[in-house]
Amino acid sequence: MKTLIRGGRLIDPASQTDRLADVAIAGGRIVRIAEPGAAWPNTASESASDSAPERVLDASGCLVVPGLVDLCLRLREPGQEHAGMLESELGAALAGGVTSLVCPPDTDPVLDESGLVDMLKARAQKLRQARVFPLGALTRGLKGEALTEMVQLSQAGCIGFGQAELPIVNTQVLQRAFQYAATFGYSVWLRPQDFWLGQGVVASGPLATRMGLSGIPVAAEVLAVHTALELLRGVHASASRSGPGLRLHLCRLSSAAAVELVRQAKAAGLPLSCDVSVHNLHLCDTDIGHYDTRARLQPPLRQPSDRAALRAALADGTIDALVSDHNPVAADAKVLPFAEAEPGATAVELLAGLALLWAEQERLPLLRALEVLTAGPARVLGGSLGSLQDSLGRISEGGVADLCLIDPRRPWTVAAGALRSQGRTTPFDGRELPASVRATLVGGQVVYDAAQPRRA
Repeated sequence: MKTLIRGGRLIDPASQTDRLADVAIAGGRIVRIAEPGAAWPNTASESASDSAPERVLDASGCLVVPGLVDLCLRLREPGQEHAGMLESELGAALAGGVTSLVCPPDTDPVLDESGLVDMLKARAQKLRQARVFPLGALTRGLKGEALTEMVQLSQAGCIGFGQAELPIVNTQVLQRAFQYAATFGYSVWLRPQDFWLGQGVVASGPLATRMGLSGIPVAAEVLAVHTALELLRGVHASASRSGPGLRLHLCRLSSAAAVELVRQAKAAGLPLSCDVSVHNLHLCDTDIGHYDTRARLQPPLRQPSDRAALRAALADGTIDALVSDHNPVAADAKVLPFAEAEPGATAVELLAGLALLWAEQERLPLLRALEVLTAGPARVLGGSLGSLQDSLGRISEGGVADLCLIDPRRPWTVAAGALRSQGRTTPFDGRELPASVRATLVGGQVVYDAAQPRRA
């Protein structure tokens, strides 16, 4: 289909572009970007009817941005369909402007065999919605003991390997995983938390003590980050002799101390990236209130000083990407005492609005606010994107037409019951966000349109 997006404010952080422009799309790709009124090709060899777009999206007053890339979105399929189904969660992603997403390996069964990865990708492709990039399990069954067949998983489409929420207790196994991944140039994704210190349910501090809840100290994250960085340092030093090298991605940092370690490691030239979740960017431990299980999250919400450090690090580029950490949880798993409630929350539909809210509060330019959702996470994925590497997370002529239209004139108030996700628990229920997603395109097809009535 030939589509014209007309009169929008095109913002592409990858090229530092911010201007009014029309975008012409044909065959799933962007064929031209030009001044308003001049984008659609109309050569002498084409008749007027042949060259006319079949669909025109009036983007006046809207931001036209690359499709958002979310590095942590649980689909709950296979195996946990009671909390979320592939179709519902991909639909929620599109409503949030997310066109590409990374699925962690903690499904049921775990993504530790190529056949399971093939099945997930086939299901996602059949739905023709957002692009799904699965993470393969680093160890079999995520048990932290035997390494998976990373080569087979990579050939099946895994873009990296991780442990989801389950740390590897045996440091020797982690070292071998790093060495093996470095041999083939794979990336390893870790959510840093020491196994023994990470057994609590909230962040350690006065609130945990007052509420009588077991705490997770900052040291749990710092020790895990330090261990991973030291192992990375050793592998990186010998990479030129043993293979193409390893890239480490640290997922969902939650503390100021961990951020400082990452900043120092990056300054030393280590191949490292990291992200932070929307929850830790906006909330702190006091938002737990009176045992509010909607704020039962992993990693836990920490002190205001940690939140301030995370916000500053995301602004200055120390943290590469902002993620939704979308983790749909069944309602009955939250109607329990706080310590027994399942951690997790629905967030992907709020991702764009929460990023713009952060930028508004910190007085940051739109280019930076959108970079942490587009070009930043696309750089984290890097070479694992294959043919999409040069066009995902950016707007460029010849690139795939994965786009999002955001309307800053339409603020909205989060109503958990109206979300498209099958899990409708969020600590942001009732929060006003400064902008809404008007439309989402994947491969040139309009896959979400806020003006269209929602299907039952």
